[in-house]
Amino acid sequence: MGRIKEGLMLAIIKYNAGNIESVNNALMRLGVKAEVTDDHAKIKAADKVIFPGVGEASTTMAYLKKHKLDDLIRSLKQPVLGICLGQQLMCSYSEEGDVACLGIFDEKVKRFKPAPGQEYITKVPHMGWNSIHDVNSAIMSPDIEGEFVYFVHSYYVEVGEHTAATCNYINPFSAALHKDNFYATQFHPEKSQRVGARILENFLKI
Repeated sequence: MGRIKEGLMLAIIKYNAGNIESVNNALMRLGVKAEVTDDHAKIKAADKVIFPGVGEASTTMAYLKKHKLDDLIRSLKQPVLGICLGQQLMCSYSEEGDVACLGIFDEKVKRFKPAPGQEYITKVPHMGWNSIHDVNSAIMSPDIEGEFVYFVHSYYVEVGEHTAATCNYINPFSAALHKDNFYATQFHPEKSQRVGARILENFLKI
């Protein structure tokens, strides 16, 4: 896929969500400096954009709309990577807060529902390491097939047209999505050790 371009301008979207600094730290471990910003001009000018986050869907969508970050994200033409809540907000709808999201991906976000009597076996949130399969986007090199990555989530993206990797917890779900210049992962590459570092490198090399 090539090398990470020297002088790469990388923006991490700043908004009312947690876990943003851990993504920045993971990039620094790769030798890449990013700017955490909500400045529209800087985000538009960046070579790559990362949209990470941990939080609640409806309140976060309200924040994005208030600051006009929703339209900005939809309009971006450079490679964009959504992580965890970022992936969910890039979908069409979330059951969390019954809210319409950015609509970049057609897939919907649903809450995990353990089978009756299985609540203490398959706990929600899904938290910990799980393997991913059916990888098929530029950020997923073939050797990532079957590897373990780190998840923390109570809501999942259903499998659909834009699924770029799958995982199975309670039911199959989209571990990653891809459409045009938009990429996303439900898991946390910044917490997924060598596999996560490889995924971030692949994104930076697109």
